[in-house]
Amino acid sequence: MFSGLATIRNGRTGRSSSWDTTGRNHDAWVVPPGESRVLADIPGPACITHIWMTQPGHYRECLLRITWDDAPQPSIIAPLGDFFGLGNGIVNSYQSLLFSASAEGSLHNLFEKGCALNCYLPMPFRRRALVELANESREDHVQYFYVDYETLEDFDESLGYAHAEFRRYNPLALGRDITSRREDYDVVNRERDAWEHNYVILDARGRGHYVGCFLSVANFGSRLTQPFDVRGGWWGEGDDMIWVDGYKWPPDLHGTGSEDYFNQAWGMQRNAFLRNGSSIYEYDTGGYQTSYVFHVENPVRFQREIRVTIERGHANQLENDVSSVAYWYADRPSPAVQPPGVEERRPVRRDNLGSWIW
Repeated sequence: MFSGLATIRNGRTGRSSSWDTTGRNHDAWVVPPGESRVLADIPGPACITHIWMTQPGHYRECLLRITWDDAPQPSIIAPLGDFFGLGNGIVNSYQSLLFSASAEGSLHNLFEKGCALNCYLPMPFRRRALVELANESREDHVQYFYVDYETLEDFDESLGYAHAEFRRYNPLALGRDITSRREDYDVVNRERDAWEHNYVILDARGRGHYVGCFLSVANFGSRLTQPFDVRGGWWGEGDDMIWVDGYKWPPDLHGTGSEDYFNQAWGMQRNAFLRNGSSIYEYDTGGYQTSYVFHVENPVRFQREIRVTIERGHANQLENDVSSVAYWYADRPSPAVQPPGVEERRPVRRDNLGSWIW
């Protein structure tokens, strides 16, 4: 992990940030509603090594976009909070190998509060990196930021371009009945049914490797006063299924349950490890969960295409709100899927009595 830390290189370290160029202390940028700002425009070859951001809110309303080498569309596009591992507009402190967040002690597990966000995902590029923030809220957005980078003597052709995309399955937006039923373990989900109906975390073309995801759930069947109970209220038991270079049955990687894919068991726990864990824990939030796993030592490599999926409860029987951000590297810049519009991205909320607001 630290093999290159002692290596002396000829590169230069640089930073784009929101510092007040007048010498005063007004170090935040204000992005008006409906507008975008370029946070960094970096010539290559270089590698973005760290992104730090802090803001008072708009975690689902603001989009982070990164475009490589003047490509026609961004390869990274995701809501601000979700990109850094905080789903549903909730802030919390957690630490992982590639991302971390830090919220003041009294502000944990709350919507739309100030929080520091960090990304350490290496992002090399050949000619140019364009980092933008789009404010799709109805208010001014206040943003502090650093984008740290290191220039490279040349671009190693074996390096991949970082990609990330946001997806959401929201039965409310689709106008479906909301149910969260007890799983029937005899229901069959396999072959083309699984390929077509599982929740899709990533569906990408090209050559590269998948390195992990955050998966967020607003669990409509959660029991606010009950402990973990697999007989009802549990959003998991969905197997992960990953197809490499086209459809086949069984898929190249077939898992055994939602929490198992995130390297935990018997439900998710209130912990955040380097490679897996909970950045948002469901029993601290009344049913909101964000889980993550990073395939640092075991990336899933593909030559033509990859389809990363997980069941929504066993055999896709649960109609919960599910969203995700997937991360992968590709041998050339390719467009990330466009996220839903701002109204379709907003989190589902609960009222003061704990009931979901449909």
